[in-house]
Amino acid sequence: MARPTNYYQELIADYSKANLVSNELAIQLLNSAERYISLREEVLPEISSEFTLAQIEQENKDWWPTHCEALRQGRADILALEYANEFTCFCADGPFYSKTSAINREVNWWAILAQPGVTMAWPIIIFNGEVIYTEWNCYDDVTNETIAEGNETFLRRGHKGCCYLKCQQLSFSRDVYAPNELLHWLRR
Repeated sequence: MARPTNYYQELIADYSKANLVSNELAIQLLNSAERYISLREEVLPEISSEFTLAQIEQENKDWWPTHCEALRQGRADILALEYANEFTCFCADGPFYSKTSAINREVNWWAILAQPGVTMAWPIIIFNGEVIYTEWNCYDDVTNETIAEGNETFLRRGHKGCCYLKCQQLSFSRDVYAPNELLHWLRR
């Protein structure tokens, strides 16, 4: 029988559940997120012998914890910049064919998932070249009620290419449009 996999064993931080990341590491990850965003190119870079799938996969592994921390901290400013200008998002509410249209919808999701008193966790994260697959859950810290869960597949061409496609399934147990007081606290 196969043993369960620790999907975070090769990553700098473990976001499979709450309270596994120190405050110092969280700050470091947000700084890294900003650095990775600064490397983004306007045109999706070609995969080549100089920019290989192995390099892209490693960059995606480096990026993943920064993405998780940005979401946990409600850093919509960082989350929005993780997407290519020609970003596409496929989901039940979509499709969305631009970064702007996707962000206008996703800001509600981010506000709900990152609200105070709620923790988001990604117990499963799998990488293959530019493909990133995750299953996630979000729960109330007081009641342990699951407020949302789902899965996502990103296509991210490393730091230079950023995320250019996301396919997601989200199931919310609470309202899927955030009230203004939740939208207000996100940094934008």
